[in-house]
Amino acid sequence: MSKITVRSGKGEIIVKKSAQLVGVKTTENETDVKDKSFVKEEVIPSLGGFNIVTLEHENKSVDEKLDEVRQRNDVEVGTHVYYAEGSDKPMVPTGEIFIIFEDGVGAEEQQIVLEEFSLDLVERRDDTTIVVAVTAQSPNPLKVASALQKISLVKLAEPDLDMPLDEYFSEPRDELVPHEWHLENNGFVVDVNFRLRKGADAKVIDAWRRLGNTGSSNVRVAVIDNGFDLSHPDLRDKVVKPYNVWDRNNRVPQGNPQYTHGTPCASVAVASSNNRGIVGSAPNARFMPIHGTSFSVRDTEEMFNYCIKNGADVISCSWGTTDSNFTLSPLKEQVIAKAAREGRNGKGCVICFAAGNEDLNYLNFYAMHPDVIAVGASTSQDTHANYSNRGRELDVVAPSNGDWPIIAARASWDQGLSWESGEFKFWRDGRSRGSQYKHFGGTSSSTPLVAGICALILTANPDLTAKEVKEILQKTADKIGSPAEYVNGHSVKYGYGRVNADKAVAEALRRAEKPAPVIEVANSVTGGQGLFRFDVKRQNPSGWGVQIGAFFDYGNVLIQTEKLQRVFGQPVIVNINELNGKTVYKVVVGHFSDRNGVNNLLKSIQTNGYPGAFPRNLADLG
Repeated sequence: MSKITVRSGKGEIIVKKSAQLVGVKTTENETDVKDKSFVKEEVIPSLGGFNIVTLEHENKSVDEKLDEVRQRNDVEVGTHVYYAEGSDKPMVPTGEIFIIFEDGVGAEEQQIVLEEFSLDLVERRDDTTIVVAVTAQSPNPLKVASALQKISLVKLAEPDLDMPLDEYFSEPRDELVPHEWHLENNGFVVDVNFRLRKGADAKVIDAWRRLGNTGSSNVRVAVIDNGFDLSHPDLRDKVVKPYNVWDRNNRVPQGNPQYTHGTPCASVAVASSNNRGIVGSAPNARFMPIHGTSFSVRDTEEMFNYCIKNGADVISCSWGTTDSNFTLSPLKEQVIAKAAREGRNGKGCVICFAAGNEDLNYLNFYAMHPDVIAVGASTSQDTHANYSNRGRELDVVAPSNGDWPIIAARASWDQGLSWESGEFKFWRDGRSRGSQYKHFGGTSSSTPLVAGICALILTANPDLTAKEVKEILQKTADKIGSPAEYVNGHSVKYGYGRVNADKAVAEALRRAEKPAPVIEVANSVTGGQGLFRFDVKRQNPSGWGVQIGAFFDYGNVLIQTEKLQRVFGQPVIVNINELNGKTVYKVVVGHFSDRNGVNNLLKSIQTNGYPGAFPRNLADLG
């Protein structure tokens, strides 16, 4: 069988035709392809815009039968399916080719090249970069791309290829987990006799306490995946701007048992707080389901551009590939970088990618992108999950299975593990905790957990850039494992450590605080301002108050303190600090155990002469 060499990513791959699989695209308004008489079996419902099938071809070759199928009125396009040498993943050419001409090649010369291969111009990106599509008169798109690459006028000719991407789900084969231990781990399983390591969690509930809420409904978390059950009670009331990448419409497919992965992934990030079931790490955030993972350049551009245009703040991706034949091409790198830098009106979408579950010493190629947050997995014992890929690009790990799985939402059409029976299809111990849930894990679970935490960070400080969110996660992560595994603060197994949502939110809040204006009084206190009685005590750096400002002049601090105590009837706390080499006094009114306690006092102070007052966590002043 003949072989073809084509460009893919940053290198070349050698491909050959599948002896059994073909791709078929039916005409509009036709019934499902699996019902066609010429189809023996549907293998993949959607890949590169084609249904991947095997044909009823009796004694004929696949080539002969495919030629017959192409002549049918109900078939728009038929294509061969290919395999790259050394890979077991089928792939199809979408029919588009991305061409970059050498500098100085003019439009007329470019047109001659297109006419030579009967290609249609689909898109011009700049003077030398175009996207073309093959026509009925063109040779096979792979052969065209291979031939183009040999022309001296052409710098790069890359056929748009699609293949199934790995979904980073690790089956719950270890042990059971307590309900939502990944949010707060108390050291035990609530319904079975199994000990966990107390504190081996993401500190999400602590972050909620610090925020005083469970995230903002103004934050949109896009989950790019397949198989979202939009009728699930933990997801249905929060959906915004759904999209189907494969069909280019807003109808997210429901009910296909081949696609269930998106439902548990989404729930780990954003499952609602509704007095039933589970909650995600950001229960109040909105949910943007993007159905249709794809290796295709065109689809990759489509999914990330859609997120940019439709207001996604955070993007969670629990999929990718570690197949060395399929590294990221510059075009994919560009659109991911575009989302990370231009989304959110220039602040950048925060993009999380799964490191992968192959137990490799390198990451999922998508997770290696410098503008994304690469997420690995840790366990309920605060150890490295042995399936989680390792590498220098790893940013953080987050709790998942490996010692004990977590609980996530389950699509109503999810048929569970095919090799198990009864409740063991969904629950490692066979003990049901509800028909709408199941055990879940892998970096597929740790990634949306971090995505939800990113939503909490943006709740605390919406002005942060995507780069700053990534820096905060790295800076505030807890170092787990052996200290010897960290070099300059980074470990190939743990990244910068296990994510700590509470510390991350605290840092986001700290950065959100505009430096309190240092109030300068035109005439400093020199005398005649009265007598003041002191009753000074040390204040523990805990609890909350309302900061009204900061002062350089100690006399003004005394005047303000007396006034504040008299007007508001609350204790006054003074923090002594330095700013640009000068002593500065930060004045805080009131002392409450939590953030909610300051609300009434804050309103009163803001309406009585201090409009710039704001809540202050005393721990940040200690």
